[in-house]
Amino acid sequence: RLGTRARRLARARLGDRELSAMYKLYAVWTAPSPGQEEAFEQHYIEVHLPLAASIPGVRKLVATRTSDALGGGEAALHRITELWFDDKAAMEAAEASPEGAATIKDAVEIQARFGATLTSVAGAAVEPPLG
Repeated sequence: RLGTRARRLARARLGDRELSAMYKLYAVWTAPSPGQEEAFEQHYIEVHLPLAASIPGVRKLVATRTSDALGGGEAALHRITELWFDDKAAMEAAEASPEGAATIKDAVEIQARFGATLTSVAGAAVEPPLG
């Protein structure tokens, strides 16, 4: 858990630059079953992402449709979506909310309907200044 002290340390000044810390949930999706790609994408964009965007406490939502892999070849994953929260407690509260429950329910239904697999991982992220 990224507590008050850890947040303060994570935001410690580095010269004239600052570290910022967030707690991020990554929803990592494999490709849907062959022939289901278009239906999956339509549902994901029109239903699932709006549900996720409605979750209280989400500070930022980034949805990526992976299409390329470094060095060529096919991408090993189909979609990666990030949900940013202030801390782990905010993420847990979001998960317990009606909007969080609806999003989780839809994710379960997506897996059954389209054959994609979801792996969700979360953790504290620190973005150090560049340069």
